Amino acid sequence: MRLSHVLSERRRLRFGSVCTMLRTSVLRLLGRTGASRLSPLEDFGPRYYGLGSLSARDDASDARAYFTTPIFYVNAAPHIGHLYSALLADALCRHRRLRSPSSAATRFSTGTDEHGLKIQQAAATAGLAPTELCDRVSEQFQQLFQEAGISCTDFIRTTEARHRVAVQQFWGVLKSRGLLYKGLYEGWYCASDECFLPEAKVTWQPGPSGDSFPVSLESGHPVSWTKEENYIFRLSQFREPLQRWLRGNPQAITPEPFHHVVLQWLDEELPDLSVSRRSSHLHWGIPVPGDDSQTIYVWLDALVNYLTVIGYPNAEFKSWWPATSHIIGKDILKFHAIYWPAFLLGAGMSPPQRIYVHSHWTVCGQKMSKSLGNVVDPRTCLNRYTVDGFRYFLLRQGVPNWDCDYYDEKVVKLLNSELADALGGLLNRCTARRINPSETYPAFCTNCFPSEPGLVGPSVRAQAEDYALVSAVATLPKQVADHYDNFQIYKALEAVSSCVRQTNGFVQRHAPWKLNWESPVDAAWLGTVLHVALECLRVFGTLLQPVTPSLADKLLSRLGVSVSERSLGELYFLPRFYGHPCPFEGRRLGPETGVLFPKLDQSRTWVVKAHRT
Repeated sequence: MRLSHVLSERRRLRFGSVCTMLRTSVLRLLGRTGASRLSPLEDFGPRYYGLGSLSARDDASDARAYFTTPIFYVNAAPHIGHLYSALLADALCRHRRLRSPSSAATRFSTGTDEHGLKIQQAAATAGLAPTELCDRVSEQFQQLFQEAGISCTDFIRTTEARHRVAVQQFWGVLKSRGLLYKGLYEGWYCASDECFLPEAKVTWQPGPSGDSFPVSLESGHPVSWTKEENYIFRLSQFREPLQRWLRGNPQAITPEPFHHVVLQWLDEELPDLSVSRRSSHLHWGIPVPGDDSQTIYVWLDALVNYLTVIGYPNAEFKSWWPATSHIIGKDILKFHAIYWPAFLLGAGMSPPQRIYVHSHWTVCGQKMSKSLGNVVDPRTCLNRYTVDGFRYFLLRQGVPNWDCDYYDEKVVKLLNSELADALGGLLNRCTARRINPSETYPAFCTNCFPSEPGLVGPSVRAQAEDYALVSAVATLPKQVADHYDNFQIYKALEAVSSCVRQTNGFVQRHAPWKLNWESPVDAAWLGTVLHVALECLRVFGTLLQPVTPSLADKLLSRLGVSVSERSLGELYFLPRFYGHPCPFEGRRLGPETGVLFPKLDQSRTWVVKAHRT
């Protein structure tokens, strides 16, 4: 066993005994037994964070991880729903990089879906060639994601030559395995959703003139009856394999309600799927190899992008697949949870490791719609609320399980409360020259704040609530990691915000501005109060990096934390409390970085409409 491992184990064992004493003593001091608002320390791993591990999952921290967003249709300009998908994937990927800093171990792709009848029709309506429309709108997505700090490693367009090669190769594999046949397809087709629908998924809706017209039961979009000879994929063969895959992998689709929905779909009949259209009807797409009279179905074309990005059909793609996490909206669940895994199984490949599903954003209680004129322009929001502010709002308020509502006043209230006042105010208090004239990380005094609660002595100043704070912040990185693994980034931010409030309470309780550095009675405790608060801020800044990268950089730079000290593996929280040296003690703070987050003006809120394509 290496010496570092021996030392880590000794620290872990020592810390375990401290944890037990700490929890018991805090409960006694607070007059509580049994249930408590405190996090049970014994339920967690080591708290001397960085010497322990986040979880058993990190044993393979060098393993590769590949994150994807959907590729977005270019029939209209991007809205906040598109940005939300990209931010979820970005935060998951950034958090993964914090846990495994090697950039070679992660990939993150997004892009635009540029084929299909919907694009063909949108271009005709706009009086443009399809390529012109695709270039214009794809550029809008790229610009938005660049401005929003989306850290993708690849932006793919389905009109690229590399993608055409991948799709036609994938088609050839399915055909060679006897999974494609030519037959007469007759049924409903929804151009808006680019999908075929069985009779049971179509309903009739009264139109403005009183006549009824058919629409999709799920999306409400118009459908039309189609009858043509196409290539058909033997989807019906994959009903049982898909059921076995999902039942054997309960976390394959997260959150759980969506996993349950897909299993319910698979309880129904799973008919074979048309995977091509007549070229005379749909010319804007990738031709079927060896049959120019047919164009490959847009969803088969689009889904293969996840393989194109990692090098398919070259052998290199196998080092990234299936260690893949798809982040998708609930409206495209069926395509990703039934069609795509079936295509992969048919091609002799494994389904993706995880499919993370999120719900939609409404605006002031209404569905976003071009016809209602309430589509919110995300670029204007980034300018209005700052990039970090709007990232924080969407990820803090967005709950994957259900639709979330956007309105301007909510953004202003949240950002002012949690970023400007709570977090920014805490940093300002602890680094102000009046309280911290030396502008350093002050020393921690173990006599003032002993590791065992309840000790009595002339120097002891720590209270039961202070030990509760240490407990909460010590367990925070593990708690946040678990929330990320469960696709609950909003809960991770909730946990951070709760600890920020606790830390503000700690500072308010001990009022360092009332203490005097010249007093031998006050000085050691004043330094300890600031040391603890700065250590808490360092944890918050580290954990906020995936969500608010610029703000976190500003905070950590002000604390004097170098770039090499910002990974989760380097996050040793309050080591002096546990009897270990602190590398920051006595270090000068970084240069003044100004206001951490500017307070927003409540009176200047407005709803911003999306710009036209």
